[in-house]
Amino acid sequence: QVHLVESGGGSVQAGGSLRLSCSVSGIIFSKYYMTWFRQTPGKEREGVASIWTDVDSAYIDSVKGRFTISRDNTKNTLYLQMTDLKPEDTAMYSCAAAPDWKAPRQRLRDLEYNIWGQGTQVTVSS
Repeated sequence: QVHLVESGGGSVQAGGSLRLSCSVSGIIFSKYYMTWFRQTPGKEREGVASIWTDVDSAYIDSVKGRFTISRDNTKNTLYLQMTDLKPEDTAMYSCAAAPDWKAPRQRLRDLEYNIWGQGTQVTVSS
């Protein structure tokens, strides 16, 4: 069975930092594109950051320079280091996976991914 389990969420004040983790099992992790998404009630899910290799990653404009996505293929784990957090970053953050034989054409588009975790809540107060 495939499992994606997120952790590391919490409540922080604006300007603070959090590091999210996504532990993956049941797939050959290194052969999957991995992406972090976030969603708030009443809004569409938004792709935040995506990674294939250390030199192949993508971010939405609103987090560039503040968030860093990384992966450790030896630990089957995806990370999202978030700094200078803002209240508008408040959301449920989920990780998602897409296999390399079905590489996403649009890396931050949720319909490109078919394996999802349950999510971890991030709340940023002003």
